[in-house]
Amino acid sequence: QVQLVESGGGLVQAGGSLRLSCAASGSIFSINAMGWYRQAPGKQRELVAKITSSGYINYADSMKGRFTISRDNAKNTVYLQMNSLKAEDTAVYYCILDQLGQRYWGQGTQVTVSS
Repeated sequence: QVQLVESGGGLVQAGGSLRLSCAASGSIFSINAMGWYRQAPGKQRELVAKITSSGYINYADSMKGRFTISRDNAKNTVYLQMNSLKAEDTAVYYCILDQLGQRYWGQGTQVTVSS
């Protein structure tokens, strides 16, 4: 089993910043990628950003230039630095880990941006 523990969510004013962290533990053998999805109320879950073990990164278009994903391979931890936050960034943010053809999800952390 793989466990993902997210932290760093909360309430922030528009224009502010937050940093999310996700630490993976358990049966970690060969991580292919880690990343973040989000789900806003009444909307489908969407990709925020993902980083592979080789360092390849992809972002959703609406996050480019504002969000930065990074990873500490030694700690099996992925981070999401979110700047210039907007009200529409309000969502539950989920950490993901891809390993050996399987995707694992964290419990989610709430990010609320007040306008």
